[in-house]
Amino acid sequence: MDIETRLTQGVYLDWRGRPCKPTKHGGMRATLFVLGIQAFEIMAIAAVGNNLITYVFNEMHFSLSKSANIVTNFVGTIFILSLIGGFLSDSYLGSLRTMLIFGFLELSGFILLAVQAHLPQLKPPPCDMMRPSEDCMEAKGFKATIFFLALYLVALGSGCLKPNMISHGGDQFREDDPKQAKKLSTYFNSAYFSFCVGELVALTVLVWVQTRSGMDVGFGLSAAAMALGLISLSSGLVFYRNKPPQGSIFTPIARVFVAAITKRKQVCSSNPEMIHQSQKRTGEQSLDNLRHTNKFRFLDKACIKAAKDGSNDKEESPWRLCTVAEIEHVKVVLSVIPIFACTIVFNTILAQLQTFSVQQGSSMNTHLTTSFNVPPASLQSIPYMMLIVLVPVYEAAAVPLLRSLTGNPAGITPLQRIGVGLFTATFSMVTAAVVEKRRREAAQQLSILWIAPQFLIFGLSEMFTAVGLIEFFYKQPSAGTQSFLTAMTYCSYSFGFFFSSLLVSLVNKITSLTRSGNRGWLSENDLNKDRLDLFYWLLAALSLLNFFNYLFWARWYSTTSVTPSLPIKAPRTVNGPSAGEDEAC
Repeated sequence: MDIETRLTQGVYLDWRGRPCKPTKHGGMRATLFVLGIQAFEIMAIAAVGNNLITYVFNEMHFSLSKSANIVTNFVGTIFILSLIGGFLSDSYLGSLRTMLIFGFLELSGFILLAVQAHLPQLKPPPCDMMRPSEDCMEAKGFKATIFFLALYLVALGSGCLKPNMISHGGDQFREDDPKQAKKLSTYFNSAYFSFCVGELVALTVLVWVQTRSGMDVGFGLSAAAMALGLISLSSGLVFYRNKPPQGSIFTPIARVFVAAITKRKQVCSSNPEMIHQSQKRTGEQSLDNLRHTNKFRFLDKACIKAAKDGSNDKEESPWRLCTVAEIEHVKVVLSVIPIFACTIVFNTILAQLQTFSVQQGSSMNTHLTTSFNVPPASLQSIPYMMLIVLVPVYEAAAVPLLRSLTGNPAGITPLQRIGVGLFTATFSMVTAAVVEKRRREAAQQLSILWIAPQFLIFGLSEMFTAVGLIEFFYKQPSAGTQSFLTAMTYCSYSFGFFFSSLLVSLVNKITSLTRSGNRGWLSENDLNKDRLDLFYWLLAALSLLNFFNYLFWARWYSTTSVTPSLPIKAPRTVNGPSAGEDEAC
């Protein structure tokens, strides 16, 4: 069987390029190796990201504002690069090869960071409190080049790795096997569980080691964790089902838009002779399992044959004539964008928990006992402590109960799961606002444990939203784009953080016009003078509005969704479609 035949038939291959065997390849056994790299990779990157500002400020001697921007740009770059990783995997490399290549790039970045942190020759000299401040110079030239090279090797590797870990794990389950299809939802819950374990270890053990033993040891541990992840991935080589790359995923999309614009003056016809049906093009995967839908009707004109060509498909260029199934493929991609957009506010709330809520904790009583303090940054580990217990309970108890009530193998649909998470997130900000108001009015410092509930509630909402979103994107009936669509989940984090910065600036600018002294809600750099509680109430209101907005788009998607079906057939009548039949275009 040649490679073109394999591609058009959607055959999964083993590591040698041969068709997979159902009894040997895939299943939960294969995903265990993928879950290993998921846990170790997030452990490595989280340990670096959560304490990076300490290294940049204290040892590379960048100013505080520059240090904050370096960390923000680093995190944002990781999530944006996930789109490139998804594109390369779906189009040219395949998920396994993409993970191996960029996994080793990420490992090399960790090693280079550890080497630089260890060797005094690669860092600026330490600052002496007795020396003039101008002698404490930030890293420049070769030293800065080594640092940024290492940092962005990590960002490139991590960004391109993330969406492929999820999609490669999902590829291990056969859609034609009902038992394996049921286990797909279990895999997504397991993937989130491994993510929580990795984050918890990073936020507790690895960050503690960095603080106690130095950043060189901390970066070295991140490199070791990444190496263990690659060993785990490589160990499952003989068990994986590998989806072959399909060629550029953007070229078919571009063809549909070009053809639709070129034929924008055409009138859709019910004559089957004028409609280009779903036929395979050389080297592309079949899209015959998509049926026609009525949304984005302007794209349907791309499948109308020119009258002068009659039924001879070969006389028109693919850039002027597309198949019905190719058009439906583009509709799938367009249809998920509103769902993606509705999660941006959710991740804006996450940004507050990692910034203002930590600052909130810093102004509270951190003593649990006379000899033990709770570091405010460690509050971020609270959700993960809860989730490593809650996720297995949800899978073992809640899913079977919901499955018996709804008949859905996953208990509830991905869209329902996202909705539950978006609604729950609102209460995280309500709790935060109430606690902040009480903190400002208290005669003495409140215990830091008062802000734990807002982290716990958001952790619960993230379990629903994050897993539901990943499952939703992966299950889209859009052939060969699972990794790219999964990458959109990570882009939502970037947009959420960027929107957070924009929202803070807008709130300060608008509220400075109404407050005395022309000072905004968040411009005093002192929580006792700022009105963080009002900002939290604003976020709660935005979150609730976003939830209702999501309900609209989820309903729109559900009522007009593109679903797998039999190959598309044109109407059988000459004068128009028969009763009960839809026009194909």
